[in-house]
Amino acid sequence: MSRNTKINLVLLLAVAALAVLPLALGLGDHKKEPFTGADGEAETAITELKPDYEPWFSPLYEPPSGEIESALFSLQAALGAGVLAYYFGLRRGRRQGEQRALERQADEALTGAAGKSAAERD
Repeated sequence: MSRNTKINLVLLLAVAALAVLPLALGLGDHKKEPFTGADGEAETAITELKPDYEPWFSPLYEPPSGEIESALFSLQAALGAGVLAYYFGLRRGRRQGEQRALERQADEALTGAAGKSAAERD
């Protein structure tokens, strides 16, 4: 097994542990909604500290249900992942293309030098 494969397996196990451990350890069991987002936690903390607080802004669009809000968030995450994957793939492809071009130039230089020396011998 290569070094990169070992690193990838360790990283995969770490990600799986981060996903499973909070559920397995029962983190958040004491809360009404244990895995709400940071926005909900911040709103709760603000209302506890200052009950008469009024927000400066209101949302431009308020989804009609939590499911639609979750779907829009997932769509946003998928688009972001797609953009990142495209960027890294393009970058890797360019790097590989440059490497192949350099190898091709080196091969042509060697072949050209060998051809000239053979022609000079005649």
